[in-house]
Amino acid sequence: MHVTSSPDTERARGSTWSWVRMTAALPSLALALLCLLQVGAQVPVQPDLDTKKFAGVWYVTAIASNCSVFLKMKDGMKSSMAIISFKPEGDLSMKLVWPLMDKCQKFELLFQQSGQAGHYMGAQEKRNLHVMETDYSHYAVLHEVQHSEAEPSTALQLLTREQDMSPQLLQKFMELIPTMGLTKDMLAILPKSDQCTGDIRLCQTHCSIPGSPSTS
Repeated sequence: MHVTSSPDTERARGSTWSWVRMTAALPSLALALLCLLQVGAQVPVQPDLDTKKFAGVWYVTAIASNCSVFLKMKDGMKSSMAIISFKPEGDLSMKLVWPLMDKCQKFELLFQQSGQAGHYMGAQEKRNLHVMETDYSHYAVLHEVQHSEAEPSTALQLLTREQDMSPQLLQKFMELIPTMGLTKDMLAILPKSDQCTGDIRLCQTHCSIPGSPSTS
């Protein structure tokens, strides 16, 4: 005997299967959402970053990165100077004086404000910069991600106001490395260098930076 289903029965059956499919998909959606939340929460940011206090002269004293170019060069790298300033609209400018291959190389990077204090995005390149932590007067930890199709990379940088850093500060920095998905063999502790002393003094004298330490 052939039994035909009424339209109401078909609609009920369709609703039941839709509900089953939706229920089965919920764990996957929950996992995906959890992953997205974890990705967003991976990089903490200094609460209420005070840009006036953060601006000024810093020294890059240690770096950990999975960038292949950095890993090839890290054993020969030396400490560099970073001069950080902020534009009226809140964008971050970083001028670097770096001893490379017996020369003093100068770079300037511009990061646009993202809308969240302490989080900046590369103006020309696909970069994300987070000021993870700072006490303004002694140290700062920066987290940078470069979104390159060829080779995406992550870098963790320790900045200090003086070229010397304490063993306690270095230990604290090293403890952060694995939490950012990096390993300690990717770490370079950059030795002090007087190679670019003249360029550094010239920058300190002629670069107008609010909040810079006195050079006198």
